[in-house]
Amino acid sequence: MAVPLTDYAVHLRLEDNIAVCRRPLPAATDLAFDGGTVRVPAAVKMGHKFAVRPIKEGDAVRKYGQVIGFAARAIAPGEHVHVHNVKIGAFERDYAHATQTPAPLPPPAEYRTFMGYDRGAGRPDHLRYGTRNYLAVISTVNCSASTSKYIAERVRAAGILEKFPNVDGIVAIVHRQGCGMQFDGPDHQQLDRTLAGFARHANVGGYILVGLGCEIVQASHLIDQEHLELVQLNGQKSAPASLSIQECGGIGKTVEAGVKAVAEMLPRVNDVRRVQLPARHIILGTNCGGSDGNSGVTANPALGVASDLIVQQGGTSILGETPEIYGAEHILTRRAVSKEVGEKLVERIKWWEWYTSMFGAEINNNPSPGNKEGGLTTIYEKSLGAIAKAGGTAMVDVYRYAEPVTAKGFVVMDTPGYDPVSMTGIVAGGANVCVFTTGRGSVFGCKPAPSIKVATNTPLYNHMLGDMDINAGRVLEGASVAEVGREIFEKILATASGEKTKSEINGVGEEEFAPWSIGPTL
Repeated sequence: MAVPLTDYAVHLRLEDNIAVCRRPLPAATDLAFDGGTVRVPAAVKMGHKFAVRPIKEGDAVRKYGQVIGFAARAIAPGEHVHVHNVKIGAFERDYAHATQTPAPLPPPAEYRTFMGYDRGAGRPDHLRYGTRNYLAVISTVNCSASTSKYIAERVRAAGILEKFPNVDGIVAIVHRQGCGMQFDGPDHQQLDRTLAGFARHANVGGYILVGLGCEIVQASHLIDQEHLELVQLNGQKSAPASLSIQECGGIGKTVEAGVKAVAEMLPRVNDVRRVQLPARHIILGTNCGGSDGNSGVTANPALGVASDLIVQQGGTSILGETPEIYGAEHILTRRAVSKEVGEKLVERIKWWEWYTSMFGAEINNNPSPGNKEGGLTTIYEKSLGAIAKAGGTAMVDVYRYAEPVTAKGFVVMDTPGYDPVSMTGIVAGGANVCVFTTGRGSVFGCKPAPSIKVATNTPLYNHMLGDMDINAGRVLEGASVAEVGREIFEKILATASGEKTKSEINGVGEEEFAPWSIGPTL
């Protein structure tokens, strides 16, 4: 006897010719659907798709009411739909810029607050309001990376931080770049933006810069660039402390000087206290990683609800991962506030097509093997699920990687799909809280911004309880997307007020700093 399709799967839109399993579907199951019966001959895993109607060879496969690929051969109802019988293909997207711009959301029933840090009028608004109070040791080049870590480790080992309870910790910002690039070229400018974005971040109370001395990315160059808006110690215009290993006389002397500089700075970083702030000062960074077939069904649309709630409060929500917008960009361009904003996104999409072709790569190399194991078939499918994180408000601007995000509302930042690189740019742009959805199990953190993990399914949440903060798998069990979205929103406010995320409890987030290098290493 046939059981209702909804017992095992989700049929998202009337026009979809597939359904998505919300739990494992046994072989030889008969499902009642649309007045008939669909027999599923072989077992289908959770997050994977099966056809609910016949799909002819070459016809579009549809999910979310959109094209996610084309049938490589005829697909019968009940048959597993995945990489073995779906190809990506090209199709025209009508960008229709700003033709479906959503109306502004009505004022919220209640304007919410959080307990955060006000760095003072010396900083512009997008750099002023923080959710954490870190001290950072920032390496300008890989050659000073170990020295920067030694400074942070020495401070921790000495027990100095215990005397300053209002300081969340010390974080070493180290990377593998800083030289072997064209001076003042695209990579140099982008790394400058990224390092400056972390140095002046609203979650950083104070910082020191550590270099070798002969590199391309000099601390003095960073400090001299007025547009980078480097500020120090709660908005004061005093010059940042900078150390050069060559000038100090080696690693040991640099570490001693660094520990001394940190010790002198800590009392002033500790002086700041949490105060009540309007939720409009939240700058939310969103990302999805280790995605599965249910990411676009549960966690991502729930995060989209939370994103809309932040925007409704007057805050900002950032969507990144341009290669994971690819194939769905026409949905966002229609939501743009103007043709110019829509065209900024399309220009980035076209750039990515050119950029990947330079290396003989295809954007459809993303989804990853893990994504495919979780049920994602093509980049179009992944992108349509990924943009659900953006909710339904108007797209007000598009930013380059690590550019300061000054707009209020929903914005896009051009970042790669690789999670650490993407989130590094988004945090450098000013995100003071991050929400990261995952269906396969990502444990990503990104100090100094707290990272809230949202699991797309209950088995993952229970399996990785020590790493997951919220279970969006409840949507597959009867909870509404709006209900889980509200839960994420409340978690954002609690986290902004100081509640620790699982990644913070686990100490994750220091090694994940990964600036994007776009050019050759010389």
